[in-house]
Amino acid sequence: MAQTSRGGLLERLAAGPVIGDGSFVVTLERRGYVEAGPWTPEAVVQYPDAVRQLHRDFLRAGADVMQTFTFYSSDDKLQYAGHLKEVKENINCRTLNEAACDLARGVADEGAALVAGGFSPVPGYAEKGKAYVIGEFHKQLDVFKGKRVDFLLGEFFGSVEEAEWSIEVMRQSDLPVACTMRIGPAGDLDGVTPEECAIRMAKAGAAVVGVNCLYDPFIALDTVSRMKNALDKAGLSVHLMIQPIAWHSPEIRNDQQGYFALPEFPFAMEPRLLTRAEVARFARQAYHMGIRYIGGCCGFEPYHIRAIAEELAEERGFRPPGKDKHSGFESLKKSVIEYQRPRGNRQYWEKLIPASGRKDGKLLADVPPKTGRNNMRENGTIDE
Repeated sequence: MAQTSRGGLLERLAAGPVIGDGSFVVTLERRGYVEAGPWTPEAVVQYPDAVRQLHRDFLRAGADVMQTFTFYSSDDKLQYAGHLKEVKENINCRTLNEAACDLARGVADEGAALVAGGFSPVPGYAEKGKAYVIGEFHKQLDVFKGKRVDFLLGEFFGSVEEAEWSIEVMRQSDLPVACTMRIGPAGDLDGVTPEECAIRMAKAGAAVVGVNCLYDPFIALDTVSRMKNALDKAGLSVHLMIQPIAWHSPEIRNDQQGYFALPEFPFAMEPRLLTRAEVARFARQAYHMGIRYIGGCCGFEPYHIRAIAEELAEERGFRPPGKDKHSGFESLKKSVIEYQRPRGNRQYWEKLIPASGRKDGKLLADVPPKTGRNNMRENGTIDE
């Protein structure tokens, strides 16, 4: 386990904001290292330099956490995606998780970052039962313990029951446990409310609870606000966490499929991308709400994470690396192009409503009215 001058996860959260990292599976797909559809992380053994560089980009942007790229890395998921049928001995849960830990630790040690061992849903959850799912989680836990990660993070759970099972396994270590769900205001795939999900994760033993993925920052903030109120009323003291997507998605606020339901997913999401000013506003609102673990999920590029780190620099007590090349909006005052200089202030960018540049563009998409477990498989793809 890494020893840093700033302490472990819980010590850092008690002292101030912790900045998470951002998008891996989507960003690496765009860069040509992950296959869309399966969304599995064999890149950690096939293209380790690409994964290492993305970790490094997030570290330089100001992330305090290097999360292992172990999303969908269970043998069950790899079997579902067809990889275990291939004659490739290096594509399995153990080898992927070991390689991912080494990559994350190698970059974390370049700074004062923590390594989070990441768990995600097991596709067999709905059909194969608790004992099977627990067994899949244990395969990852064994690796994370051996590699001495700094804390454990379960994420992207669509059912609070599976989240509870992951927490049960994670607590069998002596490491801090965090857990997030891919839920919005409508709750989980079984209709369990965000309030109840938060209470159940806290009671299961997670020290940090919240949401990740599927919904934009401002929908996610509303969801975590409801969680916070419920936890306070129940007298449960845990840290709050938020890692949303980086695309505006107001149409799917109450759709349990989240942004997967958008017709632009996954190859045409760019017009919805958040600006840096919007990310800074999200970070400020999250901090004021009492959320202390603030990061991003799909679509959150390193420059988005930098926007969070810069916005909360005073609360953290330092600015991220590269500050010598980043003076914020004020830098435009140095432009040789005179008409750009008036844009060198925060107010201009906060008030700006960006144009898409498309004459035939749409403000909102037409989203099919599908919700619930029957329309969304547990591996994160959508039944058409």
